Amino acid sequence: MGITSFSFLCFFAGLLVLYYLIPKKFQWGLLLACSIAYYLLGGNGILILYPVASVTACYVGIRLLDATPAECAGRRRGVLLAVILVNIGILAVLKYVNFGIYTIDGVARLLGSERTLIEGVDFLIPLGVSFYTFSLLGYVVDVYYGIAAPQKNYLKLMLYGMYFPVVISGPIMKYRENGEQFFAPHAFDYRRVARGLQRMAWGFFKKLVIAERLGTLVDTVYGDHAGYPGAYIWVATACYAFQLYTDFSGCMDIVLGMSESLGILLPENFQTPFFARSISEYWRRWHITLGVWMKEYVFYPLLRTRFFTNLNQAWRQRFGKKRGKQYATFAAMFILWLTVGIWHGGDWKFVIGSGLLHWCYIVMEELLEAPCARVMAKCRIDAKGRLADGVRIVRTFFLVCIGDLFFRAASVGDAFAMLREAVAVWNPSVLWDGSLLALGLDGTEFAAAAVSLLLLWVVSLLQRGGSVRDRIARMPLPVRWVVWYALLFAVILFGCYGPGYSAGEFIYQGF
Repeated sequence: MGITSFSFLCFFAGLLVLYYLIPKKFQWGLLLACSIAYYLLGGNGILILYPVASVTACYVGIRLLDATPAECAGRRRGVLLAVILVNIGILAVLKYVNFGIYTIDGVARLLGSERTLIEGVDFLIPLGVSFYTFSLLGYVVDVYYGIAAPQKNYLKLMLYGMYFPVVISGPIMKYRENGEQFFAPHAFDYRRVARGLQRMAWGFFKKLVIAERLGTLVDTVYGDHAGYPGAYIWVATACYAFQLYTDFSGCMDIVLGMSESLGILLPENFQTPFFARSISEYWRRWHITLGVWMKEYVFYPLLRTRFFTNLNQAWRQRFGKKRGKQYATFAAMFILWLTVGIWHGGDWKFVIGSGLLHWCYIVMEELLEAPCARVMAKCRIDAKGRLADGVRIVRTFFLVCIGDLFFRAASVGDAFAMLREAVAVWNPSVLWDGSLLALGLDGTEFAAAAVSLLLLWVVSLLQRGGSVRDRIARMPLPVRWVVWYALLFAVILFGCYGPGYSAGEFIYQGF
C-alpha cells in the first residue's frame, strides 16, 4: 500500500479523524495499531517479524543496561555489543549476503575461475529495514552513554521503531529528540493539521508531477545507453539527479506533513542541496539525518579509537601537526564513506556512487582548496563573489551527477560504459533537433516537466530565506486559497497517471 495510492489516502484520512476523536491517552495506541496494520497490509505480512525482532532485541538490551550499574562496565559493553550484533546481523543477512557472494565470485573470476562459485540467495526485505535499524541502534547507544532515558514500555518502543510513515524512507530519528512526542497527547489544532496537509500536497507534486515524469526519460536512456550515447546520457543523468531529489524529498514532505498533522514533528532531511558549493556542503543538505547519524555513531567514535589516536600522533610527527591530523581524518573518512555506500545497498555501484566517490571528492576539495584560492587571487577573482559561488554550485552538481550515474546504472560495468559513451560521442544537436522527444515524453510532457522544475527552483530560492508556508500564511485569505488549490489541481491534472502506472514506490523505499 504505497503512500501515494488512493487506498493509503483513505487509510490516513480514517486515522486522522479517529486520532482526534478518541481520548488522547489512546492516541499512541492507535498509531501503533495502524503501524502494525500497515506492515500486515504491505504485501507480505510475515515480514513484520523482522522489525519485531529488532525492537525486541533493543528492548531487552535497554532493560539490561538500565538494570546494570555503571561500575559493571564490561557487562554493559557486552550488552551493547550483543544488541548491535543482532540488529546489524539481521540487516546484513537481508541486504548484504548477495553482496558478499558476488564479491567473492568476482575475485575468484579475476583469479582465473570460469564458473560461479556460489549461487545468490534471495530474501524478502521488510520496509525501511535500514531506517528503523539505525533509529533503534542509535537509541540503544544513547541509553548506554546515559544521554537518553530508557523506555520501559515494550509497546511504546515498538511504536517508535515501527512508526509507519517513517519506515517508508526515513528520516532516521533520535529518541532523545523525537521519541517522547509519539506518546504525548495531541489536541486538535486546525493550523497544524492544515500545514501538514499543505506539505503533503507539495510532496505529491514533487513525486507525481516531476519525479515520475522525469523517470520516463531516465528509464529510456539507462535501459539502452548504447543506443543513446553522448548528450542523451548527460541529459538523462541530470534528469535523474532531479528525479532522485524530487522523489526522495517528496516522500519526506509527505511523511513530515502527515506526522505534523498528527502533532509529531520529525527532523528535516533536506535543505536545498543543489545550492551547495561543495560536496561536503551538499551532504550537510542531502539526507541530513543519515549524515548526522553516521558522524555521531561511526565517524566520531572511530576517531576516538586507540588505532586512530596512535595513527594521528604518528602522522603528526611525520607530516607535521596540520597535515598529520588531516591525513588521519581522511583515513577515518574512508571507513565512514565506505559505510555510507554499503548502507545504500549491497552492490558495488552503491559503494562507489554514494560512498567512495564522494570520499574522493571531499579529499580533493580539501587538498586543492589552498592552491585554488591562490590561483583565483592571481586571476583577481573574488573567491567570495557570486560568480565564484555560481561556478562552485555547477561544479558540485556535475560531480553529484557522476555519482548518481553509478547509483542508477544497472552495474558498475554499465556505469563505466556509460561514462565512456558520454564522452566519446559528440552529438549536442540532439538538444535542439527534437530527438529528446523520442525518449518517452512529448512536447507537452517536456513543457510540464520544465515548468515544474522552474517552480521547484523558485520555491527552493524562497526556502533559503525561511519557510515558504509561513510566507503564504501571511498572504490575504483569497490568495492563500488560490495558491493551495492551484497546487492541488496541478497534482490532479499533471500527475503521471494511467493504465499500469503505479506511484506506490519511492526510490529510497528499498533501503
